[in-house]
Amino acid sequence: MAIPDYETLMLPTLKLFAEGATNVAQCVPKLKKMYGISDDEAAELIPSGRVTVLQSRTHWARTYLSKAGLLSSPRRNQHVITEAGKKLLSENPEKIDNATLARFSGFTEWIVQSRQGDSDSPLSPSIPEAPIDDSQTPEDAIETAHSLLNAALRDELQTLLQQMTPQRFERLILELLIAMGYGGGDASNGQLTKVVGDGGIDGVIHEDALGLDAVYIQAKRYAPENRVSRPDIQRFIGSLTGEGATKGVFVTTSDFSKEAQEYLHRVQHRIVLINGRRLAQLMIQHGVGVRTHRTYVVQGVDEAFFTDSPE
Repeated sequence: MAIPDYETLMLPTLKLFAEGATNVAQCVPKLKKMYGISDDEAAELIPSGRVTVLQSRTHWARTYLSKAGLLSSPRRNQHVITEAGKKLLSENPEKIDNATLARFSGFTEWIVQSRQGDSDSPLSPSIPEAPIDDSQTPEDAIETAHSLLNAALRDELQTLLQQMTPQRFERLILELLIAMGYGGGDASNGQLTKVVGDGGIDGVIHEDALGLDAVYIQAKRYAPENRVSRPDIQRFIGSLTGEGATKGVFVTTSDFSKEAQEYLHRVQHRIVLINGRRLAQLMIQHGVGVRTHRTYVVQGVDEAFFTDSPE
C-alpha cells in the first residue's frame, strides 16, 4: 500500500514509543509491517536522496509529537513518551493529527515561532491552521515548509549545543563570530582565553580586519531552565572594565532573565546578548555547524525577453 502521510503516522508512532521504542529507526520496521508496506515502497527515497519517504514521514511525526510535549528528548536521537503523551493515549483517540496537537500550547507556540523566523516578538495567542495547507499556493507552501524545516533544525542545533563541552562551545562562538565577519573573517584575529583563571572572559576578537577595537566574549552553556541572571551580566561588565574594554558579546544556550536584559540599559558598555534560539538561527544563517542538502530554484517568465524591442 502507499506510505501513509506523517499525520496518519502520529498515533502509531506515539504508541510505539509508549511500548519502549527510543528512536525513529526502531519505529520504521514496525510501521512498515503494520501498514503492509512492500520492500520497494519502503526503499523509496525523498528527492534529496538522503533518507526514505517512510523514514522522513516518521521523523516528522515524531517531531510534531515532541513539539506538542507528548515526547521528550533527553539526548539527540533518544525520545521518551511523557505523561501528557500517556494521558492522550489513555483517551483512546481514533487518530492524532495537527488539529489534535493544536490543543497543546507547546505545539502552537512552535508553529508561530517557525513563522516568525528570528523575531523575538511576543508569540501570537492565535491557534494556527495546519502547518502546510492544501489551499496554499505552491509559493506559500514552499515558504511554510522552509520555515518549519528551519525551526526543526534550530531546535536540533540547540539540543546539540547542550551536549558540547564548555571548551568546545566557546570555540564554536569564536568560529561563529569569524563567520559573521568579525576579525575580517580571519581566525588569527580571535583567540580564547585560558580555561582556568580567565577572569570572566572566554575569548576576544577584533571588531574588524585592522584590529581597531576588540570585542570580548562570555559563553555560558546553561541548561534551558537556568537563565543568565543580572549578577552574571554584572560580573562580565566588571571583567570588561578590568580590561579597559567597552564592547562584549554574552552568549548562552538558555536565555536571559528580564532583570539581566534591563540592566544593560543602565550601563555605558555596549553588550550584545545572544540566547540559545538566536544562536542557533545565526549558525544557520552563517553556515556554522550546518550544510545545504538541496537547493530549490523557483523560476518565472522573463517578461522583458518576450517584449518586442524597437528597431
